[in-house]
Amino acid sequence: MAPVLRLDGVGWSVGGATIVDDVSFAVREGEFLAFIGPNGAGKTSLFNLISGLVPAVRGSIALDGADVTADGVAARARRGLGRTFQTSSLWPAMSVAEHVRLAAQAAGGGSYRLWRRAAAYAGQVTGVLERTGLAHRAGAAAGSLSHGEKRKLELAVLLVGEPRLMLLDEPMAGVSAEEVPALTALIRSLHRDEGRTVLMVEHHMDVLLGLADRLAVMHHGTLLALDTPQAVMADATVQSAYLGEAL
Repeated sequence: MAPVLRLDGVGWSVGGATIVDDVSFAVREGEFLAFIGPNGAGKTSLFNLISGLVPAVRGSIALDGADVTADGVAARARRGLGRTFQTSSLWPAMSVAEHVRLAAQAAGGGSYRLWRRAAAYAGQVTGVLERTGLAHRAGAAAGSLSHGEKRKLELAVLLVGEPRLMLLDEPMAGVSAEEVPALTALIRSLHRDEGRTVLMVEHHMDVLLGLADRLAVMHHGTLLALDTPQAVMADATVQSAYLGEAL
């Protein structure tokens, strides 16, 4: 079987500066691959390339064996790729349920007729909110949510599109220490219980070590190491590159 995701020599440059350089790896179905590295290492830029937000200037990207290098965000989403971002883009005055309903509308084609039939989405919206632990907050304005709840809402919006491959960019950013365990458990369940393939950027090493099958280290836009978490953390090259730096 073809890997769910494959990158071959992918690169991206802006104004003569190389941001991502010659990155190659493959991700199998149901795998959890985590990315670490200091700010500016190229982690989010790599996610932008994979999701189609920016075009690769070198190399190729394939989903399920199909070349999607020239495809945009929508085409890749139709192939089952979904993504969250470091910075929340929720509408503060809009309710939790309305966010999920709009996402369901977009996933269903976004037609006005479907919007008129909003009741048809009720079961889907309720199911996703229950899955993410937000059912009791369905009517709450997004702006009133805690950081942890906002991250759950972003996952809920992602899940209505039924992604097979999820790219999660620093989902613990801004989340309180008290909320991290519940959010971690939700992500673990989406991966292990539902078999979703996950790529995640995160700075909380304790979270990653409890979730990841493999760990990738980005350094100055390149892939410095890719192996099991134990092997990567014991790698002398990784230790040397990050001597005195926090991963």
